[in-house]
Amino acid sequence: MPATRADLLARLESLGLATETVDHPPVFTVEEAKAHRGDLSGAHIKNLFLKDKKGGLWLVVCMEDRRVDMNALSKRLGAPRFSFGKPDLLMEVLGVEPGSVTPFAVINDGDARVTLVLDEELLRHDPVNCHPLVNTATTRIGPDALLRFCRDTGHEPVISVIDERAG
Repeated sequence: MPATRADLLARLESLGLATETVDHPPVFTVEEAKAHRGDLSGAHIKNLFLKDKKGGLWLVVCMEDRRVDMNALSKRLGAPRFSFGKPDLLMEVLGVEPGSVTPFAVINDGDARVTLVLDEELLRHDPVNCHPLVNTATTRIGPDALLRFCRDTGHEPVISVIDERAG
C-alpha cells in the first residue's frame, strides 16, 4: 500500500522537519492551484512524471511558471527522449494519481526507480509548497528540509536549470 498523507506527515515529523499543511479544494492544474492558494508565499511548483525511451523514470519538479522543453530537458539531463508516464505507472511507482504528483511521492518509490530532478530556482525559495500525496492540501516545507526528506527516502535529487519562464 502506498503511503498516505498521514504517513507522510508522520515521516516528516519523525525526521524533525518543520512543515505546515493547508487544506483546500481539489486542484488538478496550476491555474486551479493559483485560484485556491490565496496568499501562500514561497515556491509554487508543477511536477512532471516522465518516462524516457529506454524505460527510465523521472520526476521533474519545477517552478509552476516554467515552460518545459522536453527535448532540451532530456539533452540537459543526458537522457533519451522523454514522454509523459502513464497514470497506471505513476500509481505503481509513486503511489499517487494524476493531479497529486509531488516530490513527496518518492516516499513510495522504495526501489528508487525514479530519478528526482529539482529546478534549482525552487530551492532558493522558502517555503516550497507541495501536495502531501493528495491534491486537496498543500504542505509547506523549507528547501533544505525537502532535500533532507528526499535523501532519507534514498533519492539524491539532480539539481538542474529547468528551461525558461513562460511569458
